[in-house]
Amino acid sequence: MTPTNRTEAFDAAERAMWQGRTEAYAGSFARLCAYPVEALLDAAGAGEGTRVLDVGTGTGTAAVAALARGARVSAVDADAGMVAAACARGIDARTGVLPELPYPDGEFDAVVGNFVLNHVGRPRAALAELHRVLRPGGRIALTTWSAKRGAGQDLLGRACEAGGAVPPSYLPRLDPAEDWPRTAEGLAQLLGGAGFVAAEAAELAWDHRAGVEEWWSGAAGGVATIGLVVTSQDPQTVVRIRREYDRLCAEHTEAEGRLALPHIALLGSGRRA
Repeated sequence: MTPTNRTEAFDAAERAMWQGRTEAYAGSFARLCAYPVEALLDAAGAGEGTRVLDVGTGTGTAAVAALARGARVSAVDADAGMVAAACARGIDARTGVLPELPYPDGEFDAVVGNFVLNHVGRPRAALAELHRVLRPGGRIALTTWSAKRGAGQDLLGRACEAGGAVPPSYLPRLDPAEDWPRTAEGLAQLLGGAGFVAAEAAELAWDHRAGVEEWWSGAAGGVATIGLVVTSQDPQTVVRIRREYDRLCAEHTEAEGRLALPHIALLGSGRRA
């Protein structure tokens, strides 16, 4: 498969993975992804009167938080269901697929992307587009998952492995030529390579707290890569995965049966010169 075909296949798999998953995402992993939002907006300098673009808005969590700060917010997402959910929360959202956005050059004072860079097949081209829509002096801030993982991130994957799951062949696989080191240094270098100055990045670590059924519902609802793995199995394998999941949850259970799930992500930022 050529690099172009690999990238097209990755993007197509990502689009298919999220289609029809808005409700399942909102009821599960959306709370997890909300954790870095305030730090993300701080890093982008989003505040009163700031023109902010939230790219990959999902159900609109970062966009709503920016609105609460008095920013003038626009948002895009590749999935029509996510766009509808964001619009229902009062966000000016439209469909847009990186690396092509429906905005003129220099339109925004700040661009934020909360866990979106890991879902695009051409991350460097995506950053070049975000650079284009920022005004000179405007700031960008992005979160993405780190190569270093918290123990909570592996809970569902461990359950799949213990339950005998076989990952399907159609999982999104990034072209190696498009990949980059998933470290703070790697993210800062990626931003710098796209023309952003004063680029920097750091790790974020937190314990996400969720109910046993809530955390399972994301995977069972087909959300993200782990959801593709779970929902592609035969019914007997799903039963085994769930049994292993319940067993492994004991490692993370705290008061009142809630799970405390350690996660690690990266937050990167920079400025257009």
